[in-house]
Amino acid sequence: MATQTQAVFIGIDVSKAELAISGCSDGRIEAVANTKTAVRRWLRSLPPGAAIAVEATGIYHRLVVDEAHGLGHRVYLLDGYKLNRYRDAVGQRAKTDPTDARLIRRYLINEHSNLVPWTPPPAAYTRLYQLLSRRAVLVQARDAVRQSCEDLPVLKASAGAMLRSQARFIALIDKQIVVEINKAGWSADYRRLQAIEGIGPMIAAALVTAFHRGAFKSPDALVAFLGLDVRVRDSGKHSGKRKLTKKGPAEYRRLLYMAAMTASRSASWKPYYQHQLARGKTPTEAFVILARKLTRVAYALMAKQTEYRPAANRQAA
Repeated sequence: MATQTQAVFIGIDVSKAELAISGCSDGRIEAVANTKTAVRRWLRSLPPGAAIAVEATGIYHRLVVDEAHGLGHRVYLLDGYKLNRYRDAVGQRAKTDPTDARLIRRYLINEHSNLVPWTPPPAAYTRLYQLLSRRAVLVQARDAVRQSCEDLPVLKASAGAMLRSQARFIALIDKQIVVEINKAGWSADYRRLQAIEGIGPMIAAALVTAFHRGAFKSPDALVAFLGLDVRVRDSGKHSGKRKLTKKGPAEYRRLLYMAAMTASRSASWKPYYQHQLARGKTPTEAFVILARKLTRVAYALMAKQTEYRPAANRQAA
């Protein structure tokens, strides 16, 4: 009779220098250097198909996540906000690398049946996401320089030179984004999205990039991925305040909000925007609702490979 192997659950707290690993029920912590050689050696010592949970930490978690998935282990990438709430819920007061590793393993053991294993995104997605993220940083820096120097005439010449340099850098990134979209074969989607009122080149690039991250089952799944879905907190007769989850890339939400502001002045979308105001929504809420609508329209165009029809859109609105 074949022996049944016991599932292996591992929690990893990642830092720049090393991994704090919890893989035993007795609470022991193993430290492994966060280098390719050390991580690969440790992963190969594990039983096949181990379940490994890692908290997303900017860029430092990428090495162990990529290597673990490549070796056939089940990888779960955990949201830091949810993990913090879980820490509070179980009454854990300390927050250190070892305690976090144990907490991650505990979370994985209790919730693994409700978690979706991580899968690596397409290479084109990673490159475009990095370009869009760097562009967002430059845009924020440009706006900060302009605002901080506009009331100081003595700095006007120097600030102008810096702003022009930043503009050239942003234009270079914009050009490379188009190159990457063409290389990935997503240029048709990129073109058709720009036919939607309010959707410019960068917003189209963000939507195309997000759409091709994975196989979204519905437009609402894409809306949730972008963090534009609403968190509902009701209890009894009390209706809590609705807030956005804001789980996706903040830059994508900013771009879509700007797209909604532009679209609200168009003939196609102005009636829809005014209808939201008539329902008692604030302008900000109406813009967010319109941003969700634009996202759903973009999803439909890319999923069905159809062209945008403004006349039909006006009837739907």
